[in-house]
Amino acid sequence: MLLLSVKPVEQLLADPGGLWPREATWSTYRDVLLPASSGGQGFLRMLGNSALVSLAAVALALLAAVPGAYAVARLRFFGRRRVGVLFLALYLFPATLLAVPLFVIFARLGLQGSLGGLAVVYVAQTVPVSVHMLRNYFATVPRGVEEAAALDGCSRPQTVCRVVLPLAAPSLAATGLYVFVIAWNEFLFALLFLVAEPGKWTVSLGLQQLAGGVEVPKTVLMAGSVVLTVPVVVLFLAAERLLAEGLTSGADRG
Repeated sequence: MLLLSVKPVEQLLADPGGLWPREATWSTYRDVLLPASSGGQGFLRMLGNSALVSLAAVALALLAAVPGAYAVARLRFFGRRRVGVLFLALYLFPATLLAVPLFVIFARLGLQGSLGGLAVVYVAQTVPVSVHMLRNYFATVPRGVEEAAALDGCSRPQTVCRVVLPLAAPSLAATGLYVFVIAWNEFLFALLFLVAEPGKWTVSLGLQQLAGGVEVPKTVLMAGSVVLTVPVVVLFLAAERLLAEGLTSGADRG
């Protein structure tokens, strides 16, 4: 994909089976990133839209999942053992089944074509797994640490914010990365809510437009694919240690 993206079109047509380009060109990335008014595909704006939606989804999902996961892991209430099963059971319903009801609801609320509305959909889509991931980690935090904080005068919310969350940093990073990847790559709901608003398209919509374009060279399509992939790869490499700790922590409890 990367090699094809820097391969001149003339070389691709002359030697379709060749892997290594004899000379590299970066003009394909210019064509992808420049706005449509300058003859490009406008991926730079789409990157900003995708980043805005994905980061908002991460923040809102963690804000909702942290208290829910802590309550399931620490508090005792009726049906506590069934909460996790009920959350994960939501994934038995395919996204296509929810598409039409969500479209109708968001249209009535005036959120159709809104990046904020799309972020809310991603939050609802990722909170169940986020609660499950964080619950397993919170269950491994020693109760003695929380009891010591309580003896020092901390309330339960203060204990969570000052003691539990710093200890849960690896799990928070892993959960946040999971939400980010889901929101960054999602296509169905982005198409459903934003298809009529080209200025608010995400990268996945832009890439689909390139794939369906008759006059778009395949080298430009490959450059768009690289642009979609690189941010996620960079995040994985930057948070590799935290990701490994977060995914393996609490495995004996999960």
